[in-house]
Amino acid sequence: MTDVIYFDNAATSWPKPEATLLAMERYFRCIGASPGRSGHRLAIEAGRQMIETREALAELFGISDPLRIVFTKNATEALNLAIFGLLKPGDHVITSSMEHNSMMRPLREMEAYGVEISVIKCDPSGELDPNDMAVALKPNTRAIFLTHASNVTGTIMPLVEVGKIAGDHGLVFCVDSAQSAGALPIDINDMSIDLLAFTGHKSLWGPQGTGGLYVREGLEKDIKPLIMGGTGSKSEFEVQPIFLPDKYESGTPNTIGLIGLGAGVRSVLERGVENIREKEMELTRRFIDGLGSIPGVTLYGCGDPLKQIAVVSFTIEDISPSDLALAFDEKYNIMCRPGLHCAPSAHRTIGTFSEGTVRFGFGYFNTFDEVNIALEAISEVVSLKMRNLICRN
Repeated sequence: MTDVIYFDNAATSWPKPEATLLAMERYFRCIGASPGRSGHRLAIEAGRQMIETREALAELFGISDPLRIVFTKNATEALNLAIFGLLKPGDHVITSSMEHNSMMRPLREMEAYGVEISVIKCDPSGELDPNDMAVALKPNTRAIFLTHASNVTGTIMPLVEVGKIAGDHGLVFCVDSAQSAGALPIDINDMSIDLLAFTGHKSLWGPQGTGGLYVREGLEKDIKPLIMGGTGSKSEFEVQPIFLPDKYESGTPNTIGLIGLGAGVRSVLERGVENIREKEMELTRRFIDGLGSIPGVTLYGCGDPLKQIAVVSFTIEDISPSDLALAFDEKYNIMCRPGLHCAPSAHRTIGTFSEGTVRFGFGYFNTFDEVNIALEAISEVVSLKMRNLICRN
């Protein structure tokens, strides 16, 4: 598969750094034990490497206590923990119209239990005015739930401004960083983040089945666990531990995946998020600039690499996104994603519901040559379409 051009990094990053692969292989070949479940040297080594993963994530996000990072299977589970564990009937919450279904679906489920939701509509490029969040505040507002960057348009949300609104009004600020963790600088203190949901398999360069939730100190008193059971700690008691991370980490963890995640995060730290961001911006800029000279192409989002991550959605007139993505795959070996991207509200916001768009998600390991090949492919598709139309007429 080395001959393919992989532009589906917004779904999952690929390829992974060699360090990620080696760490996972070494665990299975040389360790294999479960952390916290035994006292022998292999279990202790597994636990040590899990701690190193927490420490790497804490360094990346500006978290002073690594134990405040709770491991989950993905950002979806982390958001479910935050939403179902925190909210109660009668609460009011605010979110945006650019959210992924991992945010929207659990919020809508809580709506059925008496939680009121205000969805602030973003503009057609996916940008959010923080003042609209402030206007939506009510006496019973409990929290603001917001994505850091749209998985449809790449649009970056104003976390600092929204975080200040939340802090000034004593609200919980929960951020979905599925698309931004590792791709954009994140500091939970500068952004006043109380709950940070992240996934491991995208820009943190880890495997699928890894993720987590940062929980601000003291907030765990208000958040119920999703599941309960064995934690390897306080085994003499038949009640759930109340301290972090054990309160939310019942059951045998995905040790091999989380060790791989640690290696991926350390690779991000070694390269530097700012350097990763710079390259991905340049890839995005080259692609957006190239699209501008191709007739019949509609670009969605703000079209400014400074204001978005390396996610670009577009359509070509008279060609469905699914047909277009299939042509990219079969004829040009370009891997991308068509459709609604699990974010119907976002597509309604930008005017592309119900067919959606074609999404290119660039990553640090993509090359400028690959972007040029993609632009040539799009030009060829448009030219073939025009010739076919002329022939039919």
